Amino acid sequence: MRRYGKHTDEDDIRSRPNRKGNRPRTHIRPKHEDACEGMVLTVDRGRLTCLVGDRIIMAMKARELGRKAAIVGDRVALVGDLSGTKDTLARIVRIEERTSVLRRTADDDDPYERVVVANADQLAVVTALADPEPRPRLIDRCLVAAYDGGLTPLLVMTKSDLAPPDKLLELYGDLDIPYVVTSREELENGGAADRVRAFLAGRTTAFVGHSGVGKTTLVNALVPKDRRRVTGHVNAVTGRGRHTTTSALALPLDGTDDWVIDTPGVRSFGLAHIDPSRVIHAFPELEEGTEGCPRACSHDEPDCALDAWVAAGHADPARLYSLRRLLSTRERTEGD
Repeated sequence: MRRYGKHTDEDDIRSRPNRKGNRPRTHIRPKHEDACEGMVLTVDRGRLTCLVGDRIIMAMKARELGRKAAIVGDRVALVGDLSGTKDTLARIVRIEERTSVLRRTADDDDPYERVVVANADQLAVVTALADPEPRPRLIDRCLVAAYDGGLTPLLVMTKSDLAPPDKLLELYGDLDIPYVVTSREELENGGAADRVRAFLAGRTTAFVGHSGVGKTTLVNALVPKDRRRVTGHVNAVTGRGRHTTTSALALPLDGTDDWVIDTPGVRSFGLAHIDPSRVIHAFPELEEGTEGCPRACSHDEPDCALDAWVAAGHADPARLYSLRRLLSTRERTEGD
Protein backbone atom coordinates (compact mmCIF):
# COMPACT_ATOMS: atom_id res chain seq x y z
CA MET A 1 0.00 0.00 0.00
CA ARG A 2 1.41 3.39 -1.01
CA ARG A 3 1.64 5.96 1.78
CA TYR A 4 1.21 9.73 1.42
CA GLY A 5 1.79 12.83 3.52
CA LYS A 6 4.06 12.66 6.53
CA HIS A 7 4.34 8.87 6.28
CA THR A 8 5.82 8.99 2.79
CA ASP A 9 9.35 7.65 2.34
CA GLU A 10 11.61 7.64 -0.72
CA ASP A 11 10.46 4.15 -1.74
CA ASP A 12 7.01 5.64 -2.35
CA ILE A 13 8.26 8.37 -4.73
CA ARG A 14 8.08 7.62 -8.45
CA SER A 15 10.60 9.49 -10.52
CA ARG A 16 9.39 10.87 -13.82
CA PRO A 17 11.15 9.41 -16.82
CA ASN A 18 13.22 11.89 -18.85
CA ARG A 19 11.43 11.80 -22.17
CA LYS A 20 14.20 13.77 -23.89
CA GLY A 21 16.97 11.45 -22.84
CA ASN A 22 19.54 11.68 -20.11
CA ARG A 23 21.79 14.34 -21.67
CA PRO A 24 22.21 17.25 -19.27
CA ARG A 25 21.33 20.66 -20.63
CA THR A 26 24.18 23.04 -21.36
CA HIS A 27 24.60 26.59 -22.63
CA ILE A 28 27.94 25.75 -24.18
CA ARG A 29 27.63 25.92 -27.95
CA PRO A 30 29.79 23.85 -30.29
CA LYS A 31 32.62 25.81 -31.89
CA HIS A 32 32.21 24.13 -35.27
CA GLU A 33 35.93 24.31 -35.94
CA ASP A 34 35.46 22.10 -39.00
CA ALA A 35 32.94 24.49 -40.61
CA CYS A 36 33.58 25.68 -44.17
CA GLU A 37 33.56 29.33 -45.18
CA GLY A 38 31.01 30.58 -47.67
CA MET A 39 29.24 33.68 -48.97
CA VAL A 40 25.49 34.29 -49.04
CA LEU A 41 24.32 34.99 -52.60
CA THR A 42 20.58 35.33 -52.10
CA VAL A 43 17.86 34.65 -49.54
CA ASP A 44 14.43 33.25 -50.33
CA ARG A 45 11.86 32.38 -47.63
CA GLY A 46 14.38 31.16 -45.10
CA ARG A 47 16.55 29.30 -47.59
CA LEU A 48 19.93 30.79 -48.38
CA THR A 49 21.90 30.16 -51.55
CA CYS A 50 25.60 30.17 -50.69
CA LEU A 51 28.87 29.87 -52.53
CA VAL A 52 31.33 27.45 -50.88
CA GLY A 53 34.51 27.13 -52.89
CA ASP A 54 33.25 26.53 -56.42
CA ARG A 55 29.96 24.93 -55.31
CA ILE A 56 26.53 26.46 -54.97
CA ILE A 57 24.67 25.01 -51.99
CA MET A 58 21.38 25.58 -50.22
CA ALA A 59 21.44 26.27 -46.50
CA MET A 60 19.33 27.32 -43.58
CA LYS A 61 20.22 29.26 -40.46
CA ALA A 62 21.06 27.13 -37.42
CA ARG A 63 18.77 27.53 -34.43
CA GLU A 64 21.70 28.49 -32.22
CA LEU A 65 22.03 31.82 -34.11
CA GLY A 66 18.74 32.95 -32.61
CA ARG A 67 17.27 36.02 -34.27
CA LYS A 68 20.48 37.00 -36.00
CA ALA A 69 19.79 36.89 -39.73
CA ALA A 70 22.24 36.17 -42.53
CA ILE A 71 21.88 38.48 -45.52
CA VAL A 72 23.29 38.77 -49.02
CA GLY A 73 27.03 39.43 -48.91
CA ASP A 74 27.54 37.86 -45.50
CA ARG A 75 30.59 35.66 -44.94
CA VAL A 76 29.33 32.61 -43.10
CA ALA A 77 30.49 29.29 -41.66
CA LEU A 78 28.56 26.20 -42.76
CA VAL A 79 28.32 22.56 -41.67
CA GLY A 80 26.36 19.59 -42.91
CA ASP A 81 25.94 18.45 -46.50
CA LEU A 82 28.11 20.76 -48.60
CA SER A 83 28.00 18.66 -51.77
CA GLY A 84 25.62 21.01 -53.53
CA THR A 85 23.57 18.14 -54.92
CA LYS A 86 19.81 18.48 -55.33
CA ASP A 87 17.62 18.36 -52.22
CA THR A 88 20.58 18.70 -49.81
CA LEU A 89 20.66 21.32 -47.10
CA ALA A 90 23.54 22.70 -45.05
CA ARG A 91 23.41 24.78 -41.87
CA ILE A 92 24.84 28.25 -41.28
CA VAL A 93 26.34 28.13 -37.80
CA ARG A 94 28.24 31.40 -37.71
CA ILE A 95 28.03 34.83 -39.34
CA GLU A 96 31.39 36.55 -39.53
CA GLU A 97 31.91 40.17 -38.56
CA ARG A 98 30.72 42.58 -41.24
CA THR A 99 32.95 45.24 -42.75
CA SER A 100 30.02 47.36 -43.94
CA VAL A 101 26.22 47.31 -44.03
CA LEU A 102 23.62 48.98 -46.22
CA ARG A 103 20.60 49.57 -44.02
CA ARG A 104 17.25 51.24 -44.42
CA THR A 105 13.84 51.48 -42.82
CA ALA A 106 10.60 51.28 -44.78
CA ASP A 107 9.65 54.81 -43.64
CA ASP A 108 11.20 57.47 -41.46
CA ASP A 109 8.86 56.63 -38.57
CA ASP A 110 9.45 52.88 -38.86
CA PRO A 111 11.65 51.68 -35.97
CA TYR A 112 12.42 48.37 -37.70
CA GLU A 113 15.82 48.53 -39.37
CA ARG A 114 16.46 46.31 -42.38
CA VAL A 115 19.98 45.32 -43.36
CA VAL A 116 19.88 45.03 -47.16
CA VAL A 117 23.47 44.10 -48.03
CA ALA A 118 26.58 43.20 -46.03
CA ASN A 119 30.28 43.61 -46.82
CA ALA A 120 29.86 45.74 -49.95
CA ASP A 121 32.60 48.27 -50.68
CA GLN A 122 30.60 50.53 -52.97
CA LEU A 123 27.00 51.66 -53.52
CA ALA A 124 26.06 52.43 -57.12
CA VAL A 125 23.03 54.73 -57.05
CA VAL A 126 21.33 54.38 -60.44
CA THR A 127 19.03 57.17 -61.62
CA ALA A 128 17.49 58.03 -64.97
CA LEU A 129 17.85 61.59 -66.25
CA ALA A 130 14.31 61.34 -67.66
CA ASP A 131 11.48 58.81 -67.95
CA PRO A 132 11.24 58.57 -64.97
CA GLU A 133 12.40 61.97 -63.74
CA PRO A 134 15.34 62.08 -61.29
CA ARG A 135 14.44 62.04 -57.61
CA PRO A 136 17.24 63.98 -55.87
CA ARG A 137 15.72 63.45 -52.43
CA LEU A 138 15.87 59.68 -52.89
CA ILE A 139 19.44 59.95 -54.20
CA ASP A 140 20.36 62.00 -51.12
CA ARG A 141 18.89 59.33 -48.87
CA CYS A 142 20.86 56.59 -50.60
CA LEU A 143 24.04 58.63 -50.21
CA VAL A 144 23.39 59.12 -46.50
CA ALA A 145 22.85 55.36 -46.08
CA ALA A 146 26.12 54.72 -47.96
CA TYR A 147 28.12 57.11 -45.78
CA ASP A 148 26.49 55.76 -42.62
CA GLY A 149 27.18 52.14 -43.56
CA GLY A 150 30.79 52.59 -44.69
CA LEU A 151 30.23 52.28 -48.45
CA THR A 152 31.75 54.52 -51.12
CA PRO A 153 29.03 56.00 -53.39
CA LEU A 154 28.99 55.91 -57.19
CA LEU A 155 26.37 57.83 -59.19
CA VAL A 156 25.20 56.12 -62.40
CA MET A 157 23.00 58.31 -64.64
CA THR A 158 21.08 56.62 -67.45
CA LYS A 159 19.06 57.85 -70.48
CA SER A 160 21.28 60.83 -71.24
CA ASP A 161 19.76 60.88 -74.74
CA LEU A 162 16.52 62.14 -73.16
CA ALA A 163 17.98 64.85 -70.90
CA PRO A 164 21.43 66.31 -70.15
CA PRO A 165 23.14 65.47 -66.86
CA ASP A 166 24.36 69.01 -66.12
CA LYS A 167 21.72 69.97 -63.55
CA LEU A 168 22.14 66.77 -61.54
CA LEU A 169 25.93 66.96 -61.72
CA GLU A 170 25.83 70.51 -60.39
CA LEU A 171 23.74 69.38 -57.44
CA TYR A 172 26.27 66.70 -56.44
CA GLY A 173 29.50 68.28 -57.65
CA ASP A 174 30.58 69.46 -54.20
CA LEU A 175 30.36 65.90 -52.84
CA ASP A 176 33.13 64.69 -55.17
CA ILE A 177 31.17 61.56 -56.04
CA PRO A 178 32.48 59.57 -59.03
CA TYR A 179 29.86 59.25 -61.73
CA VAL A 180 29.03 57.55 -65.03
CA VAL A 181 26.66 58.92 -67.70
CA THR A 182 25.07 56.48 -70.15
CA SER A 183 22.34 56.52 -72.81
CA ARG A 184 19.50 54.13 -73.63
CA GLU A 185 21.42 52.85 -76.64
CA GLU A 186 24.43 52.07 -74.45
CA LEU A 187 22.22 50.22 -72.00
CA GLU A 188 20.90 48.06 -74.82
CA ASN A 189 24.17 47.34 -76.63
CA GLY A 190 26.38 46.81 -73.58
CA GLY A 191 28.32 50.08 -73.83
CA ALA A 192 26.99 51.21 -70.46
CA ALA A 193 28.35 48.06 -68.83
CA ASP A 194 31.80 48.75 -70.25
CA ARG A 195 31.82 52.23 -68.72
CA VAL A 196 30.56 51.11 -65.34
CA ARG A 197 32.89 48.10 -65.16
CA ALA A 198 35.90 50.42 -64.87
CA PHE A 199 34.57 51.57 -61.45
CA LEU A 200 33.99 48.05 -60.13
CA ALA A 201 37.52 46.66 -60.15
CA GLY A 202 38.62 45.21 -56.82
CA ARG A 203 35.25 45.87 -55.18
CA THR A 204 31.90 44.41 -54.25
CA THR A 205 29.29 46.87 -55.49
CA ALA A 206 25.63 47.00 -54.52
CA PHE A 207 23.27 48.58 -57.05
CA VAL A 208 20.22 50.52 -55.86
CA GLY A 209 17.60 52.58 -57.66
CA HIS A 210 13.86 52.95 -58.10
CA SER A 211 11.89 51.08 -60.72
CA GLY A 212 12.37 51.94 -64.38
CA VAL A 213 15.83 53.53 -64.23
CA GLY A 214 17.59 50.59 -65.92
CA LYS A 215 19.35 49.19 -62.85
CA THR A 216 18.66 45.52 -63.45
CA THR A 217 19.23 45.92 -67.20
CA LEU A 218 22.67 47.26 -66.39
CA VAL A 219 23.44 44.44 -63.94
CA ASN A 220 22.33 41.87 -66.51
CA ALA A 221 24.73 43.42 -69.03
CA LEU A 222 27.57 43.27 -66.51
CA VAL A 223 27.06 39.58 -65.73
CA PRO A 224 26.73 37.05 -68.59
CA LYS A 225 23.63 34.86 -68.60
CA ASP A 226 25.52 31.64 -67.92
CA ARG A 227 27.03 33.15 -64.75
CA ARG A 228 23.59 34.22 -63.57
CA ARG A 229 22.25 30.70 -64.05
CA VAL A 230 25.09 29.25 -62.00
CA THR A 231 24.65 31.56 -59.02
CA GLY A 232 20.89 31.55 -58.77
CA HIS A 233 17.93 33.39 -60.19
CA VAL A 234 16.26 36.73 -59.69
CA ASN A 235 12.69 36.34 -58.54
CA ALA A 236 10.83 38.18 -61.26
CA VAL A 237 7.31 39.52 -61.30
CA THR A 238 5.57 41.17 -64.17
CA GLY A 239 2.86 43.73 -64.42
CA ARG A 240 2.52 47.45 -64.45
CA GLY A 241 4.14 49.21 -61.52
CA ARG A 242 5.81 46.07 -60.16
CA HIS A 243 9.51 45.78 -59.44
CA THR A 244 11.65 43.51 -61.60
CA THR A 245 13.89 42.35 -58.75
CA THR A 246 12.21 41.19 -55.55
CA SER A 247 15.22 39.84 -53.65
CA ALA A 248 18.86 40.92 -53.51
CA LEU A 249 21.22 38.76 -55.53
CA ALA A 250 25.03 38.67 -55.56
CA LEU A 251 26.63 37.91 -58.95
CA PRO A 252 30.31 37.46 -59.85
CA LEU A 253 31.90 39.58 -62.56
CA ASP A 254 33.33 37.33 -65.24
CA GLY A 255 37.08 36.67 -64.99
CA THR A 256 37.51 38.60 -61.73
CA ASP A 257 37.03 38.23 -57.99
CA ASP A 258 34.66 41.20 -58.01
CA TRP A 259 30.95 41.05 -57.24
CA VAL A 260 27.84 43.05 -58.08
CA ILE A 261 24.70 42.86 -55.96
CA ASP A 262 21.36 43.69 -57.54
CA THR A 263 18.87 44.93 -54.93
CA PRO A 264 15.08 45.30 -55.20
CA GLY A 265 13.80 48.55 -56.67
CA VAL A 266 12.93 51.02 -53.92
CA ARG A 267 9.98 53.40 -53.64
CA SER A 268 11.29 54.96 -50.44
CA PHE A 269 14.44 54.84 -48.34
CA GLY A 270 13.73 55.46 -44.66
CA LEU A 271 16.52 56.86 -42.50
CA ALA A 272 15.12 56.45 -38.99
CA HIS A 273 18.27 54.58 -37.96
CA ILE A 274 20.82 57.16 -39.15
CA ASP A 275 23.24 58.74 -36.66
CA PRO A 276 24.65 62.13 -37.83
CA SER A 277 27.94 61.36 -36.09
CA ARG A 278 28.54 58.51 -38.54
CA VAL A 279 27.61 60.46 -41.68
CA ILE A 280 30.17 63.15 -41.00
CA HIS A 281 32.98 60.59 -41.35
CA ALA A 282 32.52 61.08 -45.10
CA PHE A 283 33.51 64.75 -44.69
CA PRO A 284 36.99 64.54 -43.14
CA GLU A 285 37.72 68.26 -43.59
CA LEU A 286 34.63 69.03 -41.46
CA GLU A 287 34.90 66.21 -38.92
CA GLU A 288 37.73 67.83 -36.95
CA GLY A 289 35.65 70.98 -36.59
CA THR A 290 32.90 69.14 -34.69
CA GLU A 291 35.03 68.95 -31.53
CA GLY A 292 33.48 72.21 -30.37
CA CYS A 293 29.91 71.15 -31.11
CA PRO A 294 27.41 70.71 -28.27
CA ARG A 295 26.49 67.16 -27.30
CA ALA A 296 24.20 65.40 -29.83
CA CYS A 297 24.61 68.29 -32.24
CA SER A 298 22.60 67.92 -35.45
CA HIS A 299 25.23 70.06 -37.23
CA ASP A 300 22.48 72.42 -38.36
CA GLU A 301 21.71 74.52 -35.30
CA PRO A 302 22.84 77.91 -33.91
CA ASP A 303 25.52 76.48 -31.58
CA CYS A 304 27.10 74.19 -34.20
CA ALA A 305 30.86 74.72 -34.28
CA LEU A 306 31.08 73.99 -37.99
CA ASP A 307 30.03 77.52 -38.93
CA ALA A 308 33.07 78.99 -37.19
CA TRP A 309 35.26 76.20 -38.56
CA VAL A 310 34.28 77.03 -42.13
CA ALA A 311 34.49 80.79 -41.52
CA ALA A 312 38.07 80.30 -40.36
CA GLY A 313 38.91 78.83 -43.77
CA HIS A 314 39.34 75.19 -42.73
CA ALA A 315 36.77 73.89 -45.23
CA ASP A 316 34.77 74.93 -48.27
CA PRO A 317 31.32 76.37 -47.37
CA ALA A 318 29.83 74.30 -50.19
CA ARG A 319 30.87 71.13 -48.39
CA LEU A 320 29.10 72.22 -45.21
CA TYR A 321 26.00 73.01 -47.25
CA SER A 322 26.14 69.54 -48.82
CA LEU A 323 26.51 67.85 -45.42
CA ARG A 324 23.53 69.73 -44.02
CA ARG A 325 21.45 69.03 -47.10
CA LEU A 326 22.09 65.30 -46.73
CA LEU A 327 21.40 65.26 -43.01
CA SER A 328 18.16 67.19 -43.53
CA THR A 329 16.79 64.31 -45.58
CA ARG A 330 16.10 62.49 -42.31
CA GLU A 331 13.40 65.04 -41.47
CA ARG A 332 12.13 65.82 -44.94
CA THR A 333 10.07 63.72 -47.32
CA GLU A 334 11.14 63.00 -50.87
CA GLY A 335 8.62 65.46 -52.23
CA ASP A 336 9.91 68.42 -50.16
